[in-house]
Amino acid sequence: MSYDITSVLQLQSERFDTVINLEKVPGLCAFSDSLKAWRRYGFRFDPENGVALAYDGTQRILDICMDPNYKKTAKKYWEEVLFEMVGAKWNGEGYILGYKPKSPITYDIGFNYDVGKKWPNKAWPSEYWKELEKRIGNKYVVSWQQGLKNIEEYFEWINSCRVFVTNDSLGLHVACALKKKVIALFGPTLASEIYIRNGVKLLPQVDYDCLPCLKPKCVQSKLCMNYIEPNVVCDAIESIMKTHG
Repeated sequence: MSYDITSVLQLQSERFDTVINLEKVPGLCAFSDSLKAWRRYGFRFDPENGVALAYDGTQRILDICMDPNYKKTAKKYWEEVLFEMVGAKWNGEGYILGYKPKSPITYDIGFNYDVGKKWPNKAWPSEYWKELEKRIGNKYVVSWQQGLKNIEEYFEWINSCRVFVTNDSLGLHVACALKKKVIALFGPTLASEIYIRNGVKLLPQVDYDCLPCLKPKCVQSKLCMNYIEPNVVCDAIESIMKTHG
């Protein structure tokens, strides 16, 4: 159901066995709390302070979300954390994407270059993307990111790519759900919490003691993402093509 006033009113009038809220946004926590249910997992609303709190069994997960240093030492895939929130154990299950794309595989490689406004420093330099395209040449068919303003077009584009190169997490997760071969570029965010079944993670080759900083703004004179060289990404593409066909 789409999140709008009509769906909110309908859900508030129904009754459920279980409500799971994985969002920490106070307004969504308050909405989740307003639903009639026997069991609740995840995050709830604190009416006294207007912030998110944790239901029983979820406090450690909230600590991971709110404390960057604790997050770095948790050493768990995020899937494990989500399963724990509902009292279950993750056994390597993959994503399920409700949307079923219909596009055929048209491109060998997709360049997922765009990043959200929240994490501008996750972006790999545009000149590096262009250099990567030059290195690939005519050997493979390359497509630059499509569907920037339409999520379904975005899904269809990802599905049309055989190998997916990304510096953004949304595309990464969707590509994993669609079982694409993924080359993920990490810098300020934590690579160890992301599970990639079919692909590789590339990290900056630089001796910054702040990595990963888990911050949207960089304090260094040169962004860490600038230390992932185009030739390294190109080699990863060749390797994944040879390994997986």
